[in-house]
Amino acid sequence: MAEPEPRPRTGQRMRPAPLLFEPAEAGADPEHFFDLESIEDPRELLARATELTHAFRAATDRSVEFQAIAAAQLADPRRFDRLTPALIAERAEWTEDYAKKMVEFGRDLLRGGVERP
Repeated sequence: MAEPEPRPRTGQRMRPAPLLFEPAEAGADPEHFFDLESIEDPRELLARATELTHAFRAATDRSVEFQAIAAAQLADPRRFDRLTPALIAERAEWTEDYAKKMVEFGRDLLRGGVERP
């Protein structure tokens, strides 16, 4: 599994399109994806698919930030139950080196050293 590189935030983040949750029966259909298959106008399809792409990218970036914050909190030496980078890596299915990077990234986020909108 490829590991996303934590990266500092610069500039203003676009507000993504809302991710609307689909009914359970729609999720069972592998051809159904946020009702995109029902859009016939290619302009509308491109617009909605682009909105979803931005929304998923923003959600991924935000999730990575929360992973980093959690990793930093779990590795905090002030915690009596702190975890080593190896244990964090095991829980998150990362390599140990990546876990160390994420702990540092999370510490930067917690200190406010990385800009977050």
